[in-house]
Amino acid sequence: MEVFERDKKYNEYLNSKIPKTKPWPSLFHAFWIGGLICLFGEVIKDLLMLIPNMSVENASVWESIILIAIASILTGFGVYDKLGAYAGAGTIVPITGFSNSITSPALEFKREGFIFGLCAKMFIISGPVIVCGVIASIVAGLIYLIF
Repeated sequence: MEVFERDKKYNEYLNSKIPKTKPWPSLFHAFWIGGLICLFGEVIKDLLMLIPNMSVENASVWESIILIAIASILTGFGVYDKLGAYAGAGTIVPITGFSNSITSPALEFKREGFIFGLCAKMFIISGPVIVCGVIASIVAGLIYLIF
């Protein structure tokens, strides 16, 4: 019984420290910031399509590269973290959130050196996502192949 009481007090302590959010404003901010990021990506692609001989596929690849670079730079300057605090999941869903999840640990652990800090910790957040995505795509491909 003593352990249960300790757990109950700890949970009460945690609940007192967790920031309270209002769901509707948070949903609204996530929606419009996420939409703005996607709109910005489409504007980039449309501008790239103005380049002569640029195919849609190449423009899409360059659009992704540019968005990843911008998100990494904004993460380096601390801007993307402030945007994430404001918009929540609206900054996680687009490709820029993936870029942020790689850049943030790289910046955090760079003082531990190139190999043990930067290289080893860069994928600490996004690594499981990559592994699960690859495994899920293999399983889906095998199911498609069989059926």
